[in-house]
Amino acid sequence: MNSEILKTNIILENEKVLLIPFENERNAELKEIIFDDEIWKYMGIYVRNQQDFENYIQSTLKQKSDGICYPFLIIDKATNKVAGSTRYGYLNHASQKCEIGWTWYGKDFQGTGLNKACKFELLNFGFEKIQFRRIQFSADLENLRSQRAIEKLGALKEGIFRNNYVDSEGKSKDDVYYSVILEEWKNTKRDYFVEFA
Repeated sequence: MNSEILKTNIILENEKVLLIPFENERNAELKEIIFDDEIWKYMGIYVRNQQDFENYIQSTLKQKSDGICYPFLIIDKATNKVAGSTRYGYLNHASQKCEIGWTWYGKDFQGTGLNKACKFELLNFGFEKIQFRRIQFSADLENLRSQRAIEKLGALKEGIFRNNYVDSEGKSKDDVYYSVILEEWKNTKRDYFVEFA
């Protein structure tokens, strides 16, 4: 695994999407789309006011500086607007794996094809440049929309983790886990991402 790449400025793009490091000053533009409870329903937290927003920004930046994750801003190239955020999370250098997640989009950017374009860039760069051996995804058991989106990426459903986390309101939540592994990536890329490959 090439861990050193995670210490650099990673910029990923295709015709639909541009991913830039979260530290960019454009993270302030997230305020235009972030205050929507529907976005946060399955994320374990809510961002409802200016303090929540500042906490979200600071927490994301701290987790990056602690080496826990590598977060991105998602830019919709059609409008040049900040559409949301995503990250490589749960970075595990010893086992050469991570989880792509913590992904959210403003309402106007949902269902536009941005998610597939974004996830292709993250998977492709993750396997071919960083050289992860496993990239996993998870979704709240009740979040059927996210589960369908993950399945459209060709990820293998592995099972349910019960009481996997406690949300900000003290509720225990179950997650469904999926993965793509390095040995599968070439075929997954061919079969599920023909428009980008």
